[in-house]
Amino acid sequence: MALVKLQLGKNGLTPGFIETLKNAFKNNENVRIGVLRSATRDRSELKEISAKILAELGKNYTCKIIGYTLALRKWRKARTTL
Repeated sequence: MALVKLQLGKNGLTPGFIETLKNAFKNNENVRIGVLRSATRDRSELKEISAKILAELGKNYTCKIIGYTLALRKWRKARTTL
């Protein structure tokens, strides 16, 4: 299965980007989002972006921050955060 890679730029989280992300998860369970420097300046903003993405997608998704890349995964059952 191919890994889907998306880029988040200076426009930030738009409804169109969220729709593209949801469509990417229809056929794949792993998606990587490269966050460009024009979208965020520091790690705290990056954590806010990942929280907003997870709030839009739902409880079946998790996110791991690696540098300026967000690795998202879709699970079959809802995940609880510790």
